Amino acid sequence: MEDGKVMINIIYEDNHLLVVEKPINIPVQADSSNNKDLLTILKEYLKEKYKKPGNVYLGLVHRLDRPVGGVMVFAKTSKAASRLSKQVKEKTIKKTYMAVVEGKPNKERTLKDKLEKDPKTNITKVSPNGKEAILNYKVINTKDNLSLVQINLITGRSHQIRVQFSSRNYPLYGDQKYNKNPKKDQIALFAQKLEFIHPTTKEKLIFELPLPNRYPFNIF
Repeated sequence: MEDGKVMINIIYEDNHLLVVEKPINIPVQADSSNNKDLLTILKEYLKEKYKKPGNVYLGLVHRLDRPVGGVMVFAKTSKAASRLSKQVKEKTIKKTYMAVVEGKPNKERTLKDKLEKDPKTNITKVSPNGKEAILNYKVINTKDNLSLVQINLITGRSHQIRVQFSSRNYPLYGDQKYNKNPKKDQIALFAQKLEFIHPTTKEKLIFELPLPNRYPFNIF
């Protein structure tokens, strides 16, 4: 589907679910920027497609940071939303990200931190007062001083991947917020794969996207 100049890739749709590829630099939901957000765009798409009068229901189950693109699932019914939210809470939704970090981290590791977000600045930092943040990663390839890393997110804290790597001096390439010397390119973080149980059929669903064809992903 196309919304003005924004192309939205609809990956899968049935009566309960809408799985899409979130474009980069679009907020998932309305924020202070007043830029058009993905949730609004998708509601308009459903309203038009099914010629629905009044408001269209679309449940937000999880989020991606504004500069990050990749696969997302939305719920078309409140029952689907509550069942998917339960999977998020119970950590049975599996989210796999690909990132390019600066430096050469250990080949494979689990990172555990306590992260705290400052609501005034929207900056997340490692803090003893924070909430537990866990991810597993493995290095897929290294070229020059860049490493392509596959990340399995266990918890879903705000800016988690970006902060956990930057706090160990392996900042994400192009991260304008947590990389002290960022390149002016797009942040190299991509939500590549999503696995979950269908809220009504109980079937296991897996959605996977190819890596973006842009630097620095395309050097690997």
